[in-house]
Amino acid sequence: MIAIRAAKAATVAAIALFASLVTFGNLTDYGTNLAFVQHVLSMDTIFAWSTIGYRAITNPALQHAAYAIIIAAEAGIAVLCWIGAAALVRRLYADAGAFNRAKSPAVAGLTLGFLLWQVGFMSIGGEWFGMWQSQQWNGVPSAFRFAMIIIAVLIFVALPDQELDRGGRN
Repeated sequence: MIAIRAAKAATVAAIALFASLVTFGNLTDYGTNLAFVQHVLSMDTIFAWSTIGYRAITNPALQHAAYAIIIAAEAGIAVLCWIGAAALVRRLYADAGAFNRAKSPAVAGLTLGFLLWQVGFMSIGGEWFGMWQSQQWNGVPSAFRFAMIIIAVLIFVALPDQELDRGGRN
């Protein structure tokens, strides 16, 4: 049981590390990653015959605002998952109820991560802004990978933990 609890903390920490690195990359290489957001929002690389181009957002201020929201969400994911991983580690040997209650920040961070990549990138970017139509600026496959990894960790972490077997090895 301790190994399973430790695995839950470790997988949450892995997502926290990923979100931290993504946030850091978006802040330190702002222009490169902003270009991605601008191309997706301006819809300048979707199919020439597509009729959804009216949805484009070409205002630079709105593009920067969208990017800022993405970065803030990524930072929120990182912070919540780091807090969640630490809370789980602190309660590795606690009773099942205490360990299960300690999952809240991790669940919040993982849920935010799933929503960012599934709703933000796949639904809004991919479908509304037609990102899937772009040969160069299609982030749907990456967003799908991130969403699936995060949802798998969320399911694993959310599984209820039982009382520890105090009489033997765990």
